[in-house]
Amino acid sequence: MRTAVVLLGLLLAAGCAVDTGPPARTAERFAAAAAARHGEVACALLARRTAEKLPREGQTCAQALVEAGLHGGTIESVAVWGDEAQVRMDGDTIFLHHFDGGWRVRAAGCAPQGDDLPYECEVED
Repeated sequence: MRTAVVLLGLLLAAGCAVDTGPPARTAERFAAAAAARHGEVACALLARRTAEKLPREGQTCAQALVEAGLHGGTIESVAVWGDEAQVRMDGDTIFLHHFDGGWRVRAAGCAPQGDDLPYECEVED
């Protein structure tokens, strides 16, 4: 009986694990496209509001992303809280939101400004 309770507890704990793969893959695709200056591909991975807010007058989203000069890099950590995620890379921190169509980038090119201060981001909604 005790073994059954321990096994049930392990199964329940495993069922509560957060799947960090989907936001990590979206962040990797976005960072790779931005670093390769493939603005259209990177823009397709942005949240709609972020893509609309990013360009200055007379500029496309793709042009604005290329100008931002985002670096991305190798993933160092992924944290997911419900529909929100943070992917820390060695050259960037990316914030994502899960919409009906999947994970989308809400902010990128983000750097911490110190304890208890918000991140400063090159791209954000």
